[in-house]
Amino acid sequence: MNIRHLNVRHLLVLALAVLSFASCTQKKFHVSGTIADAKDSLLYFENMGLNGPVTVDSVKLGADGSFSFDEKAPKNPEFYRLRIADQLINVAIDSTEDVKIKASYPTMSYKYDVQGSEECSKIKELTLMQMNLQNQINAIANNPNISYDQEGPQVQAVLNNYKNKVKTDYIFKAPMKAYSYFALFQTVVIGGRPVNIFDAHSSKADVQVYAAVATSWDTYYPKSERGENLHNIALAGMRDLRIVQAQQAQSIPADKVSASGIIDIALPDREGNVQKLSSLKGKVVLLDFHVYASKNSTQRIMWLRDLYNKYHAQGLEIYQVSLDPDEHFWKEQVAALPWICVRDEDGSAQAASAYNVQQVPTFFLIDKNNVLQKRDVQIKNLDAEIKALL
Repeated sequence: MNIRHLNVRHLLVLALAVLSFASCTQKKFHVSGTIADAKDSLLYFENMGLNGPVTVDSVKLGADGSFSFDEKAPKNPEFYRLRIADQLINVAIDSTEDVKIKASYPTMSYKYDVQGSEECSKIKELTLMQMNLQNQINAIANNPNISYDQEGPQVQAVLNNYKNKVKTDYIFKAPMKAYSYFALFQTVVIGGRPVNIFDAHSSKADVQVYAAVATSWDTYYPKSERGENLHNIALAGMRDLRIVQAQQAQSIPADKVSASGIIDIALPDREGNVQKLSSLKGKVVLLDFHVYASKNSTQRIMWLRDLYNKYHAQGLEIYQVSLDPDEHFWKEQVAALPWICVRDEDGSAQAASAYNVQQVPTFFLIDKNNVLQKRDVQIKNLDAEIKALL
């Protein structure tokens, strides 16, 4: 009887020891710290998956703002974020990091200290750089001394400077790092619309950046979901660029291109009448892509009115494509405009995609033979270009 009791006791001790060992050997990462001035706020810890954020855990913050999240270590680099309302702190996890973060609300998105992770420190650097880039773009857009024909090239210049720095100092130095992956998906807002800073669908150089990171991830994290996603983006970008090149060479299908070479647009105006871009042959056309709900729409429309009043009698026509999602709002805005105003229905932006429009406002110049001549970023003096085509 005593022997039986002893064996049972030993078995229980052994079982508890096995469970304890298994628990200790399960690899985890830790994210902890304090967020001051956020008493009673709900802090979310979210996984930033390929399909969007998914809540992993959450905590209601006390007076001291302390928090702690422990999760199973990922097999490959993974991305998370701390969030209170619209304030975010991005976190990259390689394996078993112990990341410590100190911040205050509501400035936590750009004023926080991070320790324990080089990846998270680099992501903070990239985030602050991205915010500075957005401020530069906003300053250009809001500067009354910068005309619309100057705005596009100036915005493109600051974007190019940013991309060159990020490529040189971050991505090409360590393409296998999580922060290099993170940099590929940064965005800015231009003309009221989010735009990818690195765009594999419109730039050969950007495709090469995606491909470099994809190749590196294949080596370090073979068959990872994010690595395969990078490959798919790079391949899709190469395909799209080939299509654009074919369009520019006027080798796309005849049903998509008029006999003279432009990509035709046929969209309804305010009255529901379909207006075809190709029907304006014989006129110089300014093809404009616009969002009336954007911040500086009124100023841009005044600028277009000036152009129209100066050159319409000489043969200039404006064909304006709205990308506004609200049809009623758009109709009210264009009611008194003298040029052709159409709308890409339901915000599908098929016309914008056909012309590879990555940001709005954007315009193109088409000559009297329906041949696309230049887009805004190629034009230094719009008046001179219009006069030369007239």
